[in-house]
Amino acid sequence: MSMTDWEFEARPHRTARFATIIAAVIIVVMVVAGVLLRHNATGVYFRTADQVAMVLLGLLLGGAVLLLTRPRLRANARGVSVRNVISEKFFEWNVVRGLSFPDGASWARIELPDDEYVAVMAIQANDKERAVEAVQRFRALGRKYAGSSQGLPPA
Repeated sequence: MSMTDWEFEARPHRTARFATIIAAVIIVVMVVAGVLLRHNATGVYFRTADQVAMVLLGLLLGGAVLLLTRPRLRANARGVSVRNVISEKFFEWNVVRGLSFPDGASWARIELPDDEYVAVMAIQANDKERAVEAVQRFRALGRKYAGSSQGLPPA
């Protein structure tokens, strides 16, 4: 099985939608501000370079907000791939001790040996039922591939 044959994939839904809307609003506001900047009687003289900078700043800020749409959790027989906002890490099943969702946490986490863990921003509390289903599917795959010796809860 290749790394591209993922049996399970989870992504945040509400946060991704919200981030997309916010990014679009930021970009539109900054583009409009950049275009209208020169035509405003504020007493300050704006040049074309200032207008371009406003548009570029809007695009940069919008792109930064869109980073919140990146989180993803994938699993297959080889292991688990966790991509959060910036980085992506792969863990083989033999090091995965389980998936937990601590009380009050915004997202789940994969438990690793020696009391270490990795945040899983792809499974978020604000996704409610989708988050519950994702945790259940992940745990089923954990039992299938890691086995009960890994401390995964029974079905």
